[in-house]
Amino acid sequence: MSDRLNSVQARDIAYFLHPYTDLKKHEEVGPMVITRGDGIYVYDEEGNEFIEGLSGLWCTALGFGEQRLVDAATAEMSKLPFFYSFFGRGHDVGVDLAEKLISIAPVPMSKVFFTSSGSEANDTAVKLIWYYNNSRGLPKKKKIISRIKAYHGVTIAAASLCGLPVNHQDFDLPIPNIYHTDCPHAYRFAEPGESDEAFATRLAGNLEQMILDEGPETVAAFFAEPILGAGGVLVPPATYYAKVQAVLKKYDVLFVCDEVINGFGRTGNMWGAETRNIKPDIMTIAKALTSAYLPMGAVLISDEIYQGLVQESEKLGIFGHGYTYTGHPVCAAVALEAIKIYQERDIVARVQDVGPRLQTGLRQYADHPLVGEVRGVGLMAAVELVKDKATKEAFEPSHAVGAYFGQRSIHYGLIVRSIGDSICLAPPLIVTDEQVDDVLERFGRALEDTTAWVHEQGIAAVA
Repeated sequence: MSDRLNSVQARDIAYFLHPYTDLKKHEEVGPMVITRGDGIYVYDEEGNEFIEGLSGLWCTALGFGEQRLVDAATAEMSKLPFFYSFFGRGHDVGVDLAEKLISIAPVPMSKVFFTSSGSEANDTAVKLIWYYNNSRGLPKKKKIISRIKAYHGVTIAAASLCGLPVNHQDFDLPIPNIYHTDCPHAYRFAEPGESDEAFATRLAGNLEQMILDEGPETVAAFFAEPILGAGGVLVPPATYYAKVQAVLKKYDVLFVCDEVINGFGRTGNMWGAETRNIKPDIMTIAKALTSAYLPMGAVLISDEIYQGLVQESEKLGIFGHGYTYTGHPVCAAVALEAIKIYQERDIVARVQDVGPRLQTGLRQYADHPLVGEVRGVGLMAAVELVKDKATKEAFEPSHAVGAYFGQRSIHYGLIVRSIGDSICLAPPLIVTDEQVDDVLERFGRALEDTTAWVHEQGIAAVA
């Protein structure tokens, strides 16, 4: 262990198992330790300031230190620190939150089931779909279709839905009945000369063929993020979802809209479903539901699905699903207050105003020799770095160009997420115009350093 590590870093290495981390490298270099946050900024042990350019994990929508959320948690903690939702019992704040979510859903929904995370929400959605189809007398209709490069969580079913190898490798995943169709990222997967419209048509056709090959009587649901997040902020073509939904309707396949990252204003509407004109049967939410101040997620279901659950639970005598913390009152109180803030401050309009500044600012790098594509919607964006701009050739993973960019970005006080060589940004929704400009300036300096390093390493296509 390096003698430069301080006490907290050394104890972290000794005791803390970190997610999404190279564990061996972590033993050698230690963690970045953050001790406080304020607005869009976080601070390490030495007082160094960083812009949290990804809102934590796409989640701290209202930034750090929002006192109203702290007060909501404190008040509910003093009033009712815990109560459960099992056995037909509940509490007022849970009812209030469920009612509020139904009232702001993008399509008519009937009931809300609460979880502690987006992973749990997507896992629950799978179970509800299977239970629902059993209630309909369709015991074979259990297959779930997700997409390559999708991300839906890390519990067993949710991780199986992911279309990212790292979530499957050596975890013995995916589980049976999970399938993956095409990734709707035209830059990487469109054929030469293929228009966005033709690309969308081809992908919808491939989805239909998959359903036919598997047998429509066996295919239950399709899971999709409106804008794919952890796959690299991938924006499907404009007509993609209309074409996909027509296929799903034709074969009685449910649409599950994963709003865990997209929801609560991130895309410039309250829901990604509104941004992409999706009419879901089920929605899963989390992250910005509480602005990440406390862990909470939820599943919203249509009345048709709810009636199926009622029928099956009546037959069995119980609906045998639930979590200890389902609808936790303190989490619910914070979520209610977060939604009030989104509405009172018109956060959606704010994103519509400041989002184009981020998108336009990043697109100034579109002609940069290292930049293959700039993409995004609202306050989520990505810049994909490539070895050869003309051919779209990617860098070898071993070169770790995206990781190098992330290090240089931190050097300039900006935390980004490097997904391979796609550099992702999703600042808190409270970000100002001036702060967006600061993000762009720091991003540009990191890009300059990365360009110089790539040429020094001799791994660029053109020196």
